[in-house]
Amino acid sequence: MKDLKEYFENTKGTGVLATADSSGQVDAAIYSRPHFLEEGTLAFVMRDRLTHHNLQSNPHAAFLFLEEGQGYKGRRLYLKKVREEDNPELIKKIKHRKYSDEDEETRFLVYFALEKELPLVGIHF
Repeated sequence: MKDLKEYFENTKGTGVLATADSSGQVDAAIYSRPHFLEEGTLAFVMRDRLTHHNLQSNPHAAFLFLEEGQGYKGRRLYLKKVREEDNPELIKKIKHRKYSDEDEETRFLVYFALEKELPLVGIHF
């Protein structure tokens, strides 16, 4: 996990988090890089929207990260939700992007276990 943490801290790009609900209806949304936490998990800050809703009934997700630049370099992370919390102070402390104080929409810190990591392209089983 240490190598992944360094990779995401030092690499610019675009991330997409894909989830599905319990009936298999898929959603994909743009997300910033994951937060790597000391206990060996990674987390995303999310609002109470479709991605968060899907994770309530199906804990599996995939995060695709495309590096900036030419070509198709990046990572695919296969994740399983382990828990979540609504802790505004912790979220404020770890988030990458600053939010306006006027934006009071509830955010959740959703923790995941990393089940598998693959390069962006290529077939690996």
